[in-house]
Amino acid sequence: MGYPVTLIRGDGIGPEVTEATRFVIDATGVSIDWHVVDAGGDRIEQDGTPLPEAVRDSIRKTKIALKGPIATPIGNGFRSVNVELRKTFDLYASLRPIESIPGVRSYFHDIDLIIVRENTEDLYAGIEFERTTHEAAEAREFLSRLSGKAIREDSAIGVKPISVLGSRKIVEFAFKRAIALGRKKITAIHKANIMKFTDGLFLEIAREVAKEYPQIEFEDRIVDNMCMQLVQKPELYDVLVMPNLYGDILSDLCAGMIGGLGVAPGANIGQEYAVFEAIHGSAPDIAGQNKANPTAMILSGVMMLEHLGEMEAARQLRAAVLRVIAAKKSVTEDLGPIDEPASTTAMAEAIAQAML
Repeated sequence: MGYPVTLIRGDGIGPEVTEATRFVIDATGVSIDWHVVDAGGDRIEQDGTPLPEAVRDSIRKTKIALKGPIATPIGNGFRSVNVELRKTFDLYASLRPIESIPGVRSYFHDIDLIIVRENTEDLYAGIEFERTTHEAAEAREFLSRLSGKAIREDSAIGVKPISVLGSRKIVEFAFKRAIALGRKKITAIHKANIMKFTDGLFLEIAREVAKEYPQIEFEDRIVDNMCMQLVQKPELYDVLVMPNLYGDILSDLCAGMIGGLGVAPGANIGQEYAVFEAIHGSAPDIAGQNKANPTAMILSGVMMLEHLGEMEAARQLRAAVLRVIAAKKSVTEDLGPIDEPASTTAMAEAIAQAML
């Protein structure tokens, strides 16, 4: 039997890019025992939820999942499946390597960053009160009384919890990952000049943890300044660690610097479980057309192979992806310009062939 892995096909283009990824991972020769399950909006009618219990049960058994993109409604509807998985399995660390790929169009070159994002706290903890509810009215009154500051009566309320434990876990994860990868510097991102007790706590803990790793250079940056710094002089930065919301925003910014979300992989890691996923959306407008770019999903599969300890297979698969993209012959339309774009399936086949 091979490594047990839950394969969550997702919705939109999810089934297409996950199948392409399964194909190339199998082509490495690493034996995977795939446990295929479905999640997303398509499951609501049958299961009453976008995240059926069968998905959670499978991950509890395999400990590792490879997940396709799943759409999250904006403004209303069900909450993010991604957030729910992170909470259920305490996937407290989001790991997103950002590295330039030769042949992918970008205004930037030689980008090599790692973003480490806290995954369970901050404004994404999901503690919100809709403005017209009794609970929101109570929250407004309570918070106004505690803070001495007026809150408009038509306000919705959200809560931003930042804990000592959560901050310490993510910063320690960042330092340990930096050492394992031979990185030299960590930059903590925050807004402690304004949010003195939440982001201030995160920065305080980051500075404490940094003292335990004197071999790694440490600095901090205010998040808005960091955005400017990244587009002006990204070569000055190495590993970035930050709370949840800033991590979501900066990881997309940095993905844009290497050509977009279509080439940016990601992983969500906890003490016991790990879920690997592309960070792009489900692109329902091109679903079922076999034209989606599988690169981000396949590179997430490379990260999964590394997590399994299959380092040589991971190296070979990543090298094959880079060769195919650089050759500009068997790539999807968004990786052009190219006279005859390849389908999702054809690109996966080319990558598998490039490993031979």
